[in-house]
Amino acid sequence: MGTKQLEKPATRRENKQRKITKALPENETLSRKERKKSKKATKRKTKKPRRRIFPIWLRLIVIAILAAAALIAGLMIGYGVLGDGEPKDALKIETWQHILDIVNKEK
Repeated sequence: MGTKQLEKPATRRENKQRKITKALPENETLSRKERKKSKKATKRKTKKPRRRIFPIWLRLIVIAILAAAALIAGLMIGYGVLGDGEPKDALKIETWQHILDIVNKEK
């Protein structure tokens, strides 16, 4: 049995170059600037408007929610684990009022 050597699949660049050179007679070649212009022209024609699956406004809302969750988790870990207090107490208004009274204590 003979083994047949498989050809390497063409890259996108090679395929584009083939499309560009197909339109030309065999004797002519494109200069670098002409190739760039023709690529830009084909991009403009074939470019479709992008439809976002996850809209930007929804991304902003999700980021705000994640930031708030990270803040709450950080408060509870800092107050409960590092500060030797009850983690749920970090969410109470009385706790923060007490901390502000200590910070703003007049001499």
